[in-house]
Amino acid sequence: MNALSIPTWIIHISSVIEWVVAISLIWKYGELTQNHSWRGFALGMIPALISALSACTWHYFDNPQSLEWLVTLQATTTLIGNFTLWAAAVWVWRSTRPNEVLSISNKE
Repeated sequence: MNALSIPTWIIHISSVIEWVVAISLIWKYGELTQNHSWRGFALGMIPALISALSACTWHYFDNPQSLEWLVTLQATTTLIGNFTLWAAAVWVWRSTRPNEVLSISNKE
């Protein structure tokens, strides 16, 4: 646990807590608005949360060689999370567009 300073640990832990709270609030917003794309956005945030937890776990055990696979897991889930958040953002954006705009290509 000595791999990081106390202020760095505070940042890491508060970021994970913030991410969990954000996922929960976005999910609830999706329920309140009955817009399922927001719930999809919340689910799209989970790979990034897994990435953060992987980093914290690796640092907690002082970055041992035996847990180096967590670095690969973190990198992979970061990449996946970037794509899932992009897709979720597009889904949210499309859900806010009028139906006429989305179906223009079908009329041609």
